[in-house]
Amino acid sequence: MTATPRDALIVAHGAPADPAPQEAVLQALATATAQHLPQGWRLRGATMAAEGALEAALEGLNAPLVYPFFMAEGFFTGTLLPRRLADAGATETLQTAPFGIDPALPDLMARVALEAATAAGIDPVVSSLLVAAHGSKVSRTSADSTHAMVAKLGPLTGFGRILAGFVEEGPFLADQARELSAGICLPFFALEAGHVVGDIPEAMEEAGFDGPVLPPIGQHRDVPALIAQALLRAAG
Repeated sequence: MTATPRDALIVAHGAPADPAPQEAVLQALATATAQHLPQGWRLRGATMAAEGALEAALEGLNAPLVYPFFMAEGFFTGTLLPRRLADAGATETLQTAPFGIDPALPDLMARVALEAATAAGIDPVVSSLLVAAHGSKVSRTSADSTHAMVAKLGPLTGFGRILAGFVEEGPFLADQARELSAGICLPFFALEAGHVVGDIPEAMEEAGFDGPVLPPIGQHRDVPALIAQALLRAAG
């Protein structure tokens, strides 16, 4: 796919309590993604949590494409991010769909889950895939995006059962994990932050789940190529 070179920006929420590590991750993601774009593209990464980072990343960019590294459309992508972009003077931007609803993501998640099952000697037909997600007490968009992903993964994977479990709303992750005799847990998260490193392992331990718990899908090595293709589609 060819497209006129553009300026582009990958944006994630980040971690307000400790913004520096996630800011470094976004900048590394932008560097890796740029390797999959034709010469002439200018790509940067920033979090909204690191003070001044978004504004600094936008400096000098011309009508950038903005790729939200979020798992769902909602308040952050639909309201807060456009507001922050406008406040920074970036009024001529084109925002793509967020990472969590990228049309290429179901195939990637299916492949990751099946590869993990093979590595662990698990037969998908007689086991389960548990998609661990954030959820929300105030909005349905996170859960809706997760349930939509679960529905797409069914015909792509052949797992006997695929279900979602959430950190911040029911059905809660630990409760769902208790229902499984064998399976794999795949976190439906963009970054390896608080929920992934704390809440998910704690829920699995509480449930007595002893299957593989994979890294968050957003940290997979093929994600930069996926983002690059999304940017090329938007530019084309």
